[in-house]
Amino acid sequence: MLVDRALPENLPAVVEAYMSIPQDPKPAKLFVSVIAGSRGHIAKVLSKLTGSYGILDFVSPLLAFDYTDYYYAEMGQPLVRRFASFDGLIPQEDLAQIKVQTNLLENEQSAGGNRRVNIDPGYLLAERLVLASGKNYAHRIYLSGGIYADLTLIYRDQEYRPLAWTYPDYAELKVRNWLRALRQKYLLQLREEK
Repeated sequence: MLVDRALPENLPAVVEAYMSIPQDPKPAKLFVSVIAGSRGHIAKVLSKLTGSYGILDFVSPLLAFDYTDYYYAEMGQPLVRRFASFDGLIPQEDLAQIKVQTNLLENEQSAGGNRRVNIDPGYLLAERLVLASGKNYAHRIYLSGGIYADLTLIYRDQEYRPLAWTYPDYAELKVRNWLRALRQKYLLQLREEK
Protein backbone atom coordinates (compact mmCIF):
# COMPACT_ATOMS: atom_id res chain seq x y z
CA MET A 1 0.00 0.00 0.00
CA LEU A 2 1.35 3.43 -0.99
CA VAL A 3 1.57 6.04 1.68
CA ASP A 4 0.41 9.48 0.60
CA ARG A 5 3.17 11.81 1.68
CA ALA A 6 4.07 15.27 0.52
CA LEU A 7 7.20 15.37 -1.61
CA PRO A 8 10.16 17.28 -0.19
CA GLU A 9 10.42 20.80 -1.56
CA ASN A 10 13.99 20.22 -2.68
CA LEU A 11 13.09 17.12 -4.76
CA PRO A 12 13.75 18.76 -8.15
CA ALA A 13 17.27 19.73 -7.05
CA VAL A 14 17.93 16.23 -5.70
CA VAL A 15 16.63 14.55 -8.86
CA GLU A 16 18.59 16.95 -11.06
CA ALA A 17 21.79 16.11 -9.19
CA TYR A 18 21.45 12.42 -10.11
CA MET A 19 19.70 12.34 -13.44
CA SER A 20 21.28 12.60 -16.84
CA ILE A 21 20.39 15.91 -18.42
CA PRO A 22 20.99 16.12 -22.18
CA GLN A 23 23.46 18.80 -23.23
CA ASP A 24 24.72 19.91 -26.59
CA PRO A 25 27.98 18.11 -27.41
CA LYS A 26 31.15 20.06 -28.05
CA PRO A 27 32.15 20.52 -31.68
CA ALA A 28 34.84 18.19 -32.99
CA LYS A 29 38.06 18.52 -34.96
CA LEU A 30 37.61 16.93 -38.39
CA PHE A 31 40.53 15.09 -39.96
CA VAL A 32 41.01 12.62 -42.79
CA SER A 33 43.42 9.86 -43.65
CA VAL A 34 43.98 9.54 -47.40
CA ILE A 35 45.69 6.43 -48.79
CA ALA A 36 46.68 6.17 -52.46
CA GLY A 37 49.30 4.90 -54.83
CA SER A 38 50.62 8.39 -55.57
CA ARG A 39 51.18 11.78 -54.01
CA GLY A 40 49.20 13.33 -56.89
CA HIS A 41 46.02 11.42 -56.06
CA ILE A 42 46.27 12.50 -52.43
CA ALA A 43 46.83 16.15 -53.40
CA LYS A 44 43.80 16.09 -55.70
CA VAL A 45 41.56 14.63 -52.97
CA LEU A 46 42.75 17.09 -50.32
CA SER A 47 42.13 19.97 -52.71
CA LYS A 48 38.55 18.79 -53.29
CA LEU A 49 37.95 18.30 -49.57
CA THR A 50 38.99 21.88 -48.80
CA GLY A 51 36.12 23.01 -51.02
CA SER A 52 33.69 21.26 -48.66
CA TYR A 53 35.33 21.52 -45.24
CA GLY A 54 37.56 24.59 -45.31
CA ILE A 55 41.27 25.19 -45.26
CA LEU A 56 43.73 22.59 -44.05
CA ASP A 57 45.51 23.50 -40.84
CA PHE A 58 47.75 20.44 -40.75
CA VAL A 59 49.04 18.02 -43.38
CA SER A 60 51.32 15.18 -42.33
CA PRO A 61 54.41 14.17 -44.25
CA LEU A 62 53.89 11.47 -46.85
CA LEU A 63 53.94 8.17 -44.95
CA ALA A 64 54.42 4.65 -46.28
CA PHE A 65 51.25 2.60 -45.80
CA ASP A 66 52.40 -0.97 -45.33
CA TYR A 67 50.42 -2.12 -42.29
CA THR A 68 48.20 -4.38 -44.36
CA ASP A 69 47.89 -5.68 -47.91
CA TYR A 70 44.10 -5.15 -47.79
CA TYR A 71 44.11 -2.43 -50.48
CA TYR A 72 46.79 -3.88 -52.79
CA ALA A 73 44.47 -5.84 -55.08
CA GLU A 74 42.36 -2.77 -55.75
CA MET A 75 44.85 0.11 -55.51
CA GLY A 76 48.20 -1.51 -56.24
CA GLN A 77 51.38 -1.03 -54.29
CA PRO A 78 53.31 0.60 -52.77
CA LEU A 79 50.76 2.82 -51.06
CA VAL A 80 51.30 6.13 -49.29
CA ARG A 81 49.19 8.05 -46.83
CA ARG A 82 48.67 11.55 -45.54
CA PHE A 83 46.71 12.74 -42.54
CA ALA A 84 45.16 16.20 -42.76
CA SER A 85 42.92 18.26 -40.51
CA PHE A 86 40.64 21.19 -41.24
CA ASP A 87 40.67 24.57 -39.55
CA GLY A 88 36.99 24.72 -38.58
CA LEU A 89 35.24 22.57 -36.01
CA ILE A 90 32.23 20.42 -36.93
CA PRO A 91 29.13 19.15 -35.12
CA GLN A 92 29.81 15.53 -34.11
CA GLU A 93 26.60 14.38 -35.79
CA ASP A 94 27.98 15.48 -39.19
CA LEU A 95 30.44 12.57 -39.30
CA ALA A 96 28.04 10.14 -41.01
CA GLN A 97 27.25 12.59 -43.83
CA ILE A 98 30.94 13.41 -44.24
CA LYS A 99 31.71 9.69 -44.68
CA VAL A 100 28.96 9.41 -47.30
CA GLN A 101 30.50 12.38 -49.14
CA THR A 102 34.04 10.95 -48.97
CA ASN A 103 32.72 7.64 -50.34
CA LEU A 104 31.27 9.56 -53.30
CA LEU A 105 34.64 11.26 -53.81
CA GLU A 106 36.39 7.87 -53.75
CA ASN A 107 34.01 6.68 -56.48
CA GLU A 108 34.58 9.84 -58.50
CA GLN A 109 38.35 9.25 -58.38
CA SER A 110 38.09 5.54 -59.29
CA ALA A 111 39.30 4.06 -62.57
CA GLY A 112 38.21 0.82 -64.19
CA GLY A 113 35.95 -0.02 -61.29
CA ASN A 114 38.80 0.23 -58.76
CA ARG A 115 39.37 2.95 -56.20
CA ARG A 116 42.57 4.92 -56.54
CA VAL A 117 42.15 6.50 -53.09
CA ASN A 118 40.80 5.49 -49.72
CA ILE A 119 39.48 8.36 -47.59
CA ASP A 120 38.78 7.78 -43.92
CA PRO A 121 37.25 10.75 -42.10
CA GLY A 122 37.20 10.97 -38.35
CA TYR A 123 37.02 13.45 -35.56
CA LEU A 124 39.03 14.20 -32.51
CA LEU A 125 37.75 15.37 -29.13
CA ALA A 126 39.63 16.02 -25.92
CA GLU A 127 38.67 12.57 -24.63
CA ARG A 128 38.56 10.34 -27.73
CA LEU A 129 39.14 9.81 -31.43
CA VAL A 130 36.35 8.43 -33.62
CA LEU A 131 36.57 7.13 -37.19
CA ALA A 132 33.65 6.68 -39.58
CA SER A 133 33.10 3.28 -41.19
CA GLY A 134 30.60 1.68 -43.51
CA LYS A 135 31.21 -1.67 -41.82
CA ASN A 136 29.45 -2.90 -38.70
CA TYR A 137 31.38 -4.55 -35.90
CA ALA A 138 30.87 -5.27 -32.19
CA HIS A 139 32.47 -2.01 -30.99
CA ARG A 140 30.89 0.25 -33.64
CA ILE A 141 27.77 2.31 -33.03
CA TYR A 142 25.35 2.98 -35.87
CA LEU A 143 24.99 6.66 -36.80
CA SER A 144 22.88 6.98 -39.98
CA GLY A 145 23.03 6.44 -43.73
CA GLY A 146 24.78 3.08 -43.35
CA ILE A 147 27.65 4.65 -41.38
CA TYR A 148 29.04 3.56 -38.01
CA ALA A 149 31.21 5.34 -35.45
CA ASP A 150 34.38 3.46 -34.52
CA LEU A 151 35.82 4.43 -31.14
CA THR A 152 39.50 4.14 -32.07
CA LEU A 153 41.48 5.84 -29.30
CA ILE A 154 40.76 7.23 -25.85
CA TYR A 155 42.71 10.02 -24.14
CA ARG A 156 44.09 9.03 -20.76
CA ASP A 157 47.25 9.88 -18.83
CA GLN A 158 48.34 12.62 -21.25
CA GLU A 159 48.04 10.63 -24.48
CA TYR A 160 45.68 8.90 -26.86
CA ARG A 161 45.66 5.21 -26.03
CA PRO A 162 44.74 2.29 -28.29
CA LEU A 163 41.99 -0.17 -27.52
CA ALA A 164 41.86 -3.90 -28.25
CA TRP A 165 40.43 -3.25 -31.73
CA THR A 166 42.46 -0.16 -32.69
CA TYR A 167 44.06 -0.43 -36.13
CA PRO A 168 47.85 -0.96 -35.83
CA ASP A 169 48.63 2.28 -37.65
CA TYR A 170 46.53 4.35 -35.22
CA ALA A 171 48.17 2.53 -32.31
CA GLU A 172 51.62 3.57 -33.56
CA LEU A 173 53.36 6.15 -31.38
CA LYS A 174 54.22 8.60 -34.20
CA VAL A 175 50.54 8.78 -35.23
CA ARG A 176 49.38 9.19 -31.63
CA ASN A 177 51.98 11.93 -31.09
CA TRP A 178 50.60 13.82 -34.09
CA LEU A 179 47.08 13.39 -32.73
CA ARG A 180 48.17 14.69 -29.33
CA ALA A 181 49.55 17.83 -31.02
CA LEU A 182 46.29 18.16 -32.96
CA ARG A 183 44.41 17.85 -29.66
CA GLN A 184 46.29 20.92 -28.35
CA LYS A 185 45.17 22.91 -31.39
CA TYR A 186 41.62 21.66 -30.87
CA LEU A 187 41.62 22.77 -27.21
CA LEU A 188 42.84 26.23 -28.26
CA GLN A 189 40.06 26.44 -30.85
CA LEU A 190 37.46 25.52 -28.20
CA ARG A 191 38.75 28.30 -25.94
CA GLU A 192 38.63 30.79 -28.82
CA GLU A 193 35.02 29.82 -29.60
CA LYS A 194 33.98 30.66 -26.04
